[in-house]
Amino acid sequence: MFHSGARTIAALIALMLTPLLAEALEFKSVAVPKATLYDAPSASAKKILLLSQNYPVEIIVNLGEWLKVRDAQGAISWVEAKQLSDRRTVMVITANAEIRSGADATSNLLATLEKDVVLEIADAKLTNGWLKIKHRDGITGFILISSVWGFN
Repeated sequence: MFHSGARTIAALIALMLTPLLAEALEFKSVAVPKATLYDAPSASAKKILLLSQNYPVEIIVNLGEWLKVRDAQGAISWVEAKQLSDRRTVMVITANAEIRSGADATSNLLATLEKDVVLEIADAKLTNGWLKIKHRDGITGFILISSVWGFN
C-alpha cells in the first residue's frame, strides 16, 4: 500500500506525463514542387528522397529551420521547414478507396481511388469515421479514415 508521499509523487509524475500523452500528432504537407529529404538536419547531409507537392508528412521533431518527419511508408528523414505548408492533406493507403457523397457506406459513390492518391482535407472534423476531402479534380466527398494516412 502506498504512503501519502508515494501517492503524491505518483500523481505528480502522472500530471507531468499528461501533456505528452495528450499531444496530438502534427501533420504538414509539401509546399514546393519537390521537397528534398535528408538523413540529417543539414543541407550538406545525404539526400535520400524527393517528395512531391502536397504529400503529407508527420512532424516528429521540430528544430525550427529543420523538421524530422515520417512519410506514409514510415520512413523517417529531415526536411527544411520552409519546404512544408500547414495545408492539410491525406494519402490513400488502400486500393479502391471510395469517395462517397455522405459520411456513410450507403451514400452515392462519387469515385474510386487507387493507392497513393493525395487528397486535400475539406473539413478536419470526423463524422462517424468518415473524413470530408477534396480531390484535385474537384470532387468533394467523404472517405473512410481507415483508407487514408496523414490525419490525427
